[in-house]
Amino acid sequence: MIKKVVVLVSILCLALGLFSPGLVQAQAGLTVTGSSAKAEFPLKLVFSFSAKSAANIVDVRLRYKVERDSYAQVTSEVLVAFTPSTDVSASWTWDMRQTGGMPPGSTVEYWWTVKDARGDRVETAPVRLQFDDTRYSWQSLTEGMVTVYWYEGKQAFAQELMLAVQQALARLSQDTGAQLKKPVRLYIYASTRDLQGAMVFPQEWTGGAAYSDYGTIAIGISPSNLNWGKRAIAHELSHLVTYQMVFNPYNDLPTWLNEGLAVYTEGVLEVSFASSLKKAIANNSLISVRSLASPFSAISELATQSYAESFSIVEFLISQYGQDKMFTLFSTFRQGSGWDAALVKIYGFDMDGVDKLWREYVVKKYQ
Repeated sequence: MIKKVVVLVSILCLALGLFSPGLVQAQAGLTVTGSSAKAEFPLKLVFSFSAKSAANIVDVRLRYKVERDSYAQVTSEVLVAFTPSTDVSASWTWDMRQTGGMPPGSTVEYWWTVKDARGDRVETAPVRLQFDDTRYSWQSLTEGMVTVYWYEGKQAFAQELMLAVQQALARLSQDTGAQLKKPVRLYIYASTRDLQGAMVFPQEWTGGAAYSDYGTIAIGISPSNLNWGKRAIAHELSHLVTYQMVFNPYNDLPTWLNEGLAVYTEGVLEVSFASSLKKAIANNSLISVRSLASPFSAISELATQSYAESFSIVEFLISQYGQDKMFTLFSTFRQGSGWDAALVKIYGFDMDGVDKLWREYVVKKYQ
């Protein structure tokens, strides 16, 4: 059942305003008089600051943390440039064209430290802000651990997408045992062009992106392109689920497993992919499983074949060995096991063994 439908007010959800002097005033009179942050989504965050003291202020630093999955707590520090004075106003711009961007809805926590020439020091209380795409009037729909945000189309459109979400999650759970461990957000842009306008350096072909460490998916889906959108959601959602299942500091999934699960979650293999797979079988030109563990070719024809083969490999493992082994494989990867070692432990064969047995399976199925 759909739990809630709300309209988001198009107000920048950034913490703007002054700090209480009681929180930021040193004994000798060093006082923070203002602090704010302004977003220019998706390119910039501008942090501004002001302070006064009886002595020259000589050091101002901004510290901030981004809320995302990480193997260590990381705090960034910026030494802000300004002219020493008893009355200081300073600012610093986080230019994401230099560092890479963040998806909509990201959360940043920031605070300031300031020192004067007499050695007095003040540290402001941390402030949380959201880096939101306020160009659109978003609506939201939540069910379970998933929230869908959209701005074009009626509620029925969002409900169709939410149904696709729940069906994809059910398929993953039934066939692999994989489930979400943390909430996720889906931002549905009304077109590929709108989506790319929310990214710092988008590729021309970008139609969707999973920001796994943020728990966020952004996809361009118009109400007139719903069928494609449902498959795209299932694909990207699979990446988030498997990321959460195997999160560890040692390795990622082999590409054939990561992408194969994503295509498998979409449902029946699309005709163009199935044709590519049949052609490779007929021409005896199947790509080896070990080769598919690396990033796929940039050549369109080979990329299509790689996705199709990966789907088939995952289908083979699930249909022949069942959910339990796939779920245990995730758990083994989460512990930091290498690819071959994990496969040998769970299935009794490494990637070369997968390759041999899968080839027998796929040739028999498609010939």
